Amino acid sequence: MPLRSTLLALLVPALLVSTLLVLFGQPTGALAAGLVTLAGSALALGTSRVAMERQLRALTQKTQSLAEGVMFPPGVERTDDLAQLEDAIDTLDDRLSTQNAALNQEARTLTAVLDGMAEGLWVTDAEGTVVRHNDALAEMLRPAQGAIVGQRPLALIRNEALNDAVARACQEGASTRLELTLEGLFSRTLAVRVTPVGRDLPGSAAVFHDVTELRRLEKVRKDFVANVSHELRTPITAIRGYAETLQGGALNDAQVAPRMVEIIHRQSERLSELVEDLLELSRLEAREMTFQRTEVPLALAVSRAAEGVRPKAEGKNQHLGLHIPPGLVALGDGRAIEQVLLNLLDNAVKYTPAGGRVDVDGAYEGGRCVVRVRDTGVGIEPKHLSRIFERFYRVDKGRSRDMGGTGLGLSIVKHLMGAMDGEVKVESQPNAGSTFVIFLPSAAGPTVATG
Repeated sequence: MPLRSTLLALLVPALLVSTLLVLFGQPTGALAAGLVTLAGSALALGTSRVAMERQLRALTQKTQSLAEGVMFPPGVERTDDLAQLEDAIDTLDDRLSTQNAALNQEARTLTAVLDGMAEGLWVTDAEGTVVRHNDALAEMLRPAQGAIVGQRPLALIRNEALNDAVARACQEGASTRLELTLEGLFSRTLAVRVTPVGRDLPGSAAVFHDVTELRRLEKVRKDFVANVSHELRTPITAIRGYAETLQGGALNDAQVAPRMVEIIHRQSERLSELVEDLLELSRLEAREMTFQRTEVPLALAVSRAAEGVRPKAEGKNQHLGLHIPPGLVALGDGRAIEQVLLNLLDNAVKYTPAGGRVDVDGAYEGGRCVVRVRDTGVGIEPKHLSRIFERFYRVDKGRSRDMGGTGLGLSIVKHLMGAMDGEVKVESQPNAGSTFVIFLPSAAGPTVATG
């Protein structure tokens, strides 16, 4: 309380009492009564001030406690004015608590949504520094320094186009779409959209979508179309050429005509095989084929497959040896297993020179049936082994086409084995032959399989 107000509160009552005593004819007691009144006023004012200060201190402590989130116990008597002030503070605290709870819930929901996204996301401030990101982005980038928040785009991804896009979004409010590649052990292709945050808020946001698999599939599709077109063009060109030659007069040549007709017939068969293989591969990839899981004696399946290639092997004076234990029984589709073995044997005979050997061995290993098709052919260089089961992949394109085949046989083998919960591998060295190994679920234990 200011000094002037304090003096007035003390002197006015004393002066008033002294004046009244003088007016009522008691001048001698006026001074004493004034002093008594002054002392009483001083005592009352002091007491009131102490009480007021105590209540204000208690109210201050309570307000600080509320601000710190700590409950402060009541216990101090309040005047009406202070009670109203305390009630107002309590109401304000309740409103602020409700608003904070709503904001916290909203923040938790937003964080859960962002971290649940498959796409990566970062938000930058007006200077282009990352201030927030989600879990998917951390998984995509895996920065060496660990932290993403506080970094500039160029420090996280060495790409000038992305850095410029973030700068334009922050400074000009422009949106940009771009695609970039993250180099590394496994490179990744990311499609990125950079936009300003909007709603008069500074900064930018960038969404990263991993399109690596999509781009790979696009390349596979383009390669497939190109390969199919090439494979179809070769027999069609031969058929058309010889047919036109026959139409031009060669049909009447008794020596040339039969040979040309034979070539047309052989090329039409090749064309038919290619179409059949394409249809089968398409059905396998679309999972449209139904497989019966039965017990398949592998000795019988190998014998049947060998009969299909025996004439070709005998024509090249090759030895075809079958060494499959009678008790080796696999679980799978009998027709599919025979087709796998026929494709592997046909390849072995095709790429083994005249006078060579093709051997088929079987055993029970590690709880599975294992069949190995070995040949003494030209072999395969190590750089080709990882791609040998791809569609239309050829180690020697010219020689492969001269020997016939569609280039789809091994791809069909891989899909058939996968459909039967099996596996196929290859082991080979140049000029040392090749060994194709298939693994199938076993229907019998080792005591039966060694029969």
